[in-house]
Amino acid sequence: MFEWATTAEGWIALLTLTVLEIVLGIDNIVFISILAGKLKQDMRERARKVGLSLAMIIRILLLLSITWVMQLTTPIFEVAEQGISGRDLILVIGGLFLIAKSTHEIHDKLEGEEGHASAKVHASFTGVIIQILLLDIVFSLDSVITAVGMAEDVSVMVLAVIVAVGVMLVSAATISDFVERHPTVKMLALSFLLLIGVSLIGEGFDQHIPKGYIYFAMGFSIFVEMINLRVRAKSAPVHLHQPYTE
Repeated sequence: MFEWATTAEGWIALLTLTVLEIVLGIDNIVFISILAGKLKQDMRERARKVGLSLAMIIRILLLLSITWVMQLTTPIFEVAEQGISGRDLILVIGGLFLIAKSTHEIHDKLEGEEGHASAKVHASFTGVIIQILLLDIVFSLDSVITAVGMAEDVSVMVLAVIVAVGVMLVSAATISDFVERHPTVKMLALSFLLLIGVSLIGEGFDQHIPKGYIYFAMGFSIFVEMINLRVRAKSAPVHLHQPYTE
């Protein structure tokens, strides 16, 4: 079972898969952070831990039932001469859910009534976990199918998932706090989720959008936003100490 540990190829596969799982898990962390932010302060950390733990459990279960997962790629019906498989259905539904949820959150931030925003009715813990679970399934399915194409040993894939989720658990609180402190970063994160939703729908209809393009766009946007935050941080003290003039 662990014969891979005696070969350099096995360790390279483990490292590559772990990095891939962490990169693919960034959108998972962002989504969980935004949903957890709707809970009361004392419940957010527990929601993040439960959400990421569910993501790990789902991915491991999918890896252990890899034969069934790969059968999901078999077309079950056609639409306009386009074969639609079980995986395609899950990706399209997940993409639509992600777009709808992101659009709702953006609308709430930009167009929500002042009274509604100030009242800030907290979401229920169960409701947030159910939403996280639904997206965990979609993200995990895409991640597992990608992993299967890169490694042959299930134990390598399972270990990569465990290590990656461990890294995400450690960094989730820092990322969540940063997103909550900076409204523009939160809006940017919601825009990323919209982009990922469109990408999932494209994947569902066999219109492959290279992940490199998506992550480059995200990385460049984050780079620009980091510059904006630094500029605002440097200019803030100047404004605070400007002399009062009539």
